[in-house]
Amino acid sequence: MEIIDQIRQAANIVELASQYTTLKRAGRRHIGLCPFHSEKTPSFTLDDEKQLFHCFGCGTGGDVFTLVMEKENLSFPEAVRYLAEKYNIPLPEQKRFTSQNKKLGEELKNITEQALAHFRKNLHNTNEGKEALSYLQKRKISEETINKLKIGYALNSWDALLSFFQRKGIPSKKLENAGLTIYHQKKNSFYDRFRGRIIFPIFTEYGKVVAFGGRSLFNAEPKYLNSPDTRLYSKGKLLYGLNFCKESIQEKEEVILVEGYTDFASLFQAGIKNLAASLGTSLTPEQIDFAKRFARKRIIICFDGDTAGVKAASRGAALGIQKEVQTKVIKIPPGLDPDSFIKKNGVDAFDNLIKTSISGLDFLIEHFSQGINLDIPEEKSRVAMNIADVLKNISNPIRRSEYIKHTCENLNIHEDELRSMIKRDTSKSEKKEKVIFLPAEKILLEILVRDKGITSRIISFFKEDYFKGLKGESIFKEIKKAYTKNKKIPDFHEFKEKLDNSIYSALSEIQFGENMPHTFEEAQDCIDTLKDRSLEMKCAELDAQIRKLQRNGDYEKSKKLLSQKFDIKKQQSILSERNQ
Repeated sequence: MEIIDQIRQAANIVELASQYTTLKRAGRRHIGLCPFHSEKTPSFTLDDEKQLFHCFGCGTGGDVFTLVMEKENLSFPEAVRYLAEKYNIPLPEQKRFTSQNKKLGEELKNITEQALAHFRKNLHNTNEGKEALSYLQKRKISEETINKLKIGYALNSWDALLSFFQRKGIPSKKLENAGLTIYHQKKNSFYDRFRGRIIFPIFTEYGKVVAFGGRSLFNAEPKYLNSPDTRLYSKGKLLYGLNFCKESIQEKEEVILVEGYTDFASLFQAGIKNLAASLGTSLTPEQIDFAKRFARKRIIICFDGDTAGVKAASRGAALGIQKEVQTKVIKIPPGLDPDSFIKKNGVDAFDNLIKTSISGLDFLIEHFSQGINLDIPEEKSRVAMNIADVLKNISNPIRRSEYIKHTCENLNIHEDELRSMIKRDTSKSEKKEKVIFLPAEKILLEILVRDKGITSRIISFFKEDYFKGLKGESIFKEIKKAYTKNKKIPDFHEFKEKLDNSIYSALSEIQFGENMPHTFEEAQDCIDTLKDRSLEMKCAELDAQIRKLQRNGDYEKSKKLLSQKFDIKKQQSILSERNQ
C-alpha cells in the first residue's frame, strides 16, 4: 500500500477538523462553523465514511490532506510529513526525486557543510579573521556564543571560497547552485558571493546548515547579505536560531521574534532561549506558521525601535492576528534595537519589557493612530478601516468579536459601525461567481471521480472539443492527462494545484454529494449530450461565417461552409437516433 493511502486510512478527518472548530454529529455526518471563513450558521460538513469535508458557505472542501494544507499553510509533501508524524507512520525514503536529483541534493548539503567549516576556520586561523573576532568582541559576543552559533568569516577576496573548492575538484556551477558563488556573464567566470563578511550559518530546525547570512566588515552594501533561494533553502520560510531554541520555545509555549542575527546572538547569550529571528526581513505568513508549530500559546515580536522597525512590527502583528495566534509586541525605545537595549540596560530590564509588552491589536491601534487626530471623523474612519482590513481575515467568530469590541472601546465607536465596515469589505473580497455545471457535465464528473471501472472504459471517448467552453473544461483536461499517463484520477490536492479556486470548490461539492449508482450507458449518454452541444456550437460559428461571406458576395466559399454544416447536422442526427 502506498504511503498516501496508509495515511489516508489512519487519519481521522473528524479528529483533525476538531482541532480547528467545534463539531456536532448530524446523522452520519458532522457539522460545525467553518474554520476557513466567518459565519453564524454552520455550513462546514464532514462525511466520516468518505473522509471528506466541504463548506457549503465558502466552497472550500477536500480530504485530510487538503484540510491540513489549508489550515497549517503547508505544501502537499509537508502535509504528508505532518500527518505521518501525527499518526506514527514511518515515511519511506523519498522517491519523488530521481536518483540524479537526489545525488545533487546530497552534494549541495556536503558543499554547504564544507563551506561552514571553511568559514569557521577563517575566523580563528587568519589575520582577517582575528579582526572579525575583534569586532565581535567589541559587540560583546562571547567566544562561547560564537562557537555555539558556529559563526564564521568570509575572507575579503573575490575567490577565496572558490579556490578552496577548486582544490577539492568541485565545479563552480555546483557552488552557484548552493548559493555560494555568482556568475559574471561578461567575464564568463564565477566569484564568491560572501566577501569580507562575518558569517552566520542558517540551520533547519533539525540543525542542518542550508544557507548563510553575512554582515559586512568593510561598509559594503548591503550591510547584511543572505543566501539566495536554493534547493536546500527558501527565503521567508525558516527562522534563524530555531534549532538552538526549539525545546525552550516548546516548554514556554511562546517565542520572541527578533529581526537580525546580532539581536538573536545578544539575547541568546543573555540567557533568553525562547527566541528566533526572521533573517533580517519582515515576518512572512510562512514564518508565523512555522513559529506556531513550536509556540502553542503566543508569539512576541521584538523589532527595532526606529520607524522601519515599527512598520515591520505592525506587519508582523497583523499577520499574527490573522493567523489566529496570540500576538504581543515589545516596544523597544526609539534609537535602540534588542541588541543595543540589552547591552545598555541588562537582562532584567529586557525581562521587564517582556512583561509590559502590549497586545498585537493594541500595537496596531497605536500605530495606525500615530499622528492622527481622532476628533476628526475622516481620520478616525481611516484608522478604523485599517483595523477592519486586519480583522476581516479572522475566521474564528469569538476572536473576531472580542477584537472588534476591544477596538471600538479604544476608538470610541459603535461595534455595529466597525462590523459594518468589516462585512462590507469581506463581502467584496469573498464575492465570487457560483460555478454551475450543465446536468450532463455534472453527472459525467460524478462518474469520473467516483467510479474507476466506468472511467477506465469511457476515457477513450474523450475529445477536447466536447468540453470546450464548459465550466469543467479544465477538470476534464486534467483527468484525461492524468489517466493517460498513469491510469489514475488525480487526488484532491493534485486538483487544487491546477484548478481555479471556484472550479475546485465546485468539484469538491460534487465529490461530497450522495453516492448514486451510475452505468456505462449513462456516461456514454452524457458524452453524447456534450458532443451534441459541441456540434451545435460549431454550427453557430459556421452560420455566422456564412452570413458574413454572403453579405460580401462570396457565395463559393459560403457553399463549402454550408457543406460542412450539413455534415455536422448529419452527425447530430445520428446521435439523436442512437439516444432515442
